[in-house]
Amino acid sequence: MIPKRCEECQRIWPEMCDLFDSMEAGPYKRVGMFHSPGAIALQLGPLSFRWYGILMASAMGIGLWLAYREARRRGLDPDSMLKAAELGLLGGLIGARLYYVAFNLDYYLRFPGKIFAVWEGGLAIHGGVIGGLLVGGGYALARGLPAITYLDIAAPSLALGQAIGRWGNFFNEEAFGTPTNLPWRLFISPPHRPIQYAQDEYFHPTFLYESLWDLAVFLLLMVVFRKRFERAPGALFLTYLGLYSVGRFLTEALRTDALMLGPIRVAQLASVVGVTLALVGVPLLLRRTRAPV
Repeated sequence: MIPKRCEECQRIWPEMCDLFDSMEAGPYKRVGMFHSPGAIALQLGPLSFRWYGILMASAMGIGLWLAYREARRRGLDPDSMLKAAELGLLGGLIGARLYYVAFNLDYYLRFPGKIFAVWEGGLAIHGGVIGGLLVGGGYALARGLPAITYLDIAAPSLALGQAIGRWGNFFNEEAFGTPTNLPWRLFISPPHRPIQYAQDEYFHPTFLYESLWDLAVFLLLMVVFRKRFERAPGALFLTYLGLYSVGRFLTEALRTDALMLGPIRVAQLASVVGVTLALVGVPLLLRRTRAPV
């Protein structure tokens, strides 16, 4: 959902925001319920350390460490790769936010100060990939570095980072799906529910579905495809793109906060493009290099 301050939210009745804020530690915290314990991990005076930021930073750190090890394994200069990766991360963060803002422009034109409130959520992975490619890839190409190989090195890190980062959505109570009564249903507190589902308590934990899918993609890339595709630069990255896109297309169908382009869910459209690129590009790259499948 689009992050909103309490006074900006639609409510069932005017007192809802204050009532639910004051009851935060009360009826929501039922024993054994699958629910967020809250967005803030640690409060030190005026400083708030949010789970979203902690998880995003952890995902980036682990991803860079993994990429560094892979660059060394391939006999590349890991420091040059890290420089490109760090710039790619910066470009990815900016691209992810701008992409999200662009598809929620009406809201952010009314509340422009919220554009910088990334700790509330609102980073779109497709914008992140585009921004990372433009900045990190552009730097590598300008320096004469093996940009395509860098993409292959980054692919498992991206998948693992997404698997970790999705849990930030859990703590922020966002990126959940439609109502459900399945055993693994997720409780969403009333202030975070879409107005059309205000009377529903339990929702699909789509963040969890995608996190598990991304973890599976990471394992497939590392165990099955990494060494087999090493002689075909670009094939591993396209495999990541295709596999991730399959899972995202399916989970996006359940989301209540999808970015829309008219009647089309933007992430599903991007996923179709990603799968198509993988289906066409991977066989071509393997044939061109005669790499065994």
